[in-house]
Amino acid sequence: MLRKLLLLIVLLLAGCIKVPEGVSVIDGFELQRYLGTWYEIARIENSFEKNFTSVTATYTSNNDGSVDVLNRGFDAKKGEWKDTAGKAKFVGEENRGELKVSFFGPFFSSYNIVALDKEEYSWAIVCGYKKSLFWILSRNPVMEPALYDELVRKADSLGFDTGNLVVNQALDTEGR
Repeated sequence: MLRKLLLLIVLLLAGCIKVPEGVSVIDGFELQRYLGTWYEIARIENSFEKNFTSVTATYTSNNDGSVDVLNRGFDAKKGEWKDTAGKAKFVGEENRGELKVSFFGPFFSSYNIVALDKEEYSWAIVCGYKKSLFWILSRNPVMEPALYDELVRKADSLGFDTGNLVVNQALDTEGR
């Protein structure tokens, strides 16, 4: 019985490390250019960011090839800043935008970079293992409306439900 339970847990966890159907990750990814702070411009609402604004993600490389992840956001309901630290690792080749990230010990979930400004690394579209885990990220807290509209259209064409995106405002620098 214990063996069956362990197998079930492994299968469930493995289901969280995948690229959603109809979506592919980018090739030619350069981790060193991706490192640093990214601002969440928009997301499909999810349970772990509910009521959060001014969300950032900061990526720092480690000697072992993994990446430290620090997510930070303002919980508007509680009126306080929250930080969550995690670790990311490549799923396969390091030149593909397919990583797995963990914020809870040995439990990983997908971090798929499905679109990226490969010239400047100034914006990215990221999703999880299912299409309801979706983010538009930028190196700047504010994105030009024309670029935002273009990225939303791209996400729409990939099958993401962009009708109810949570759009973040510029960061409050006093909270930093």
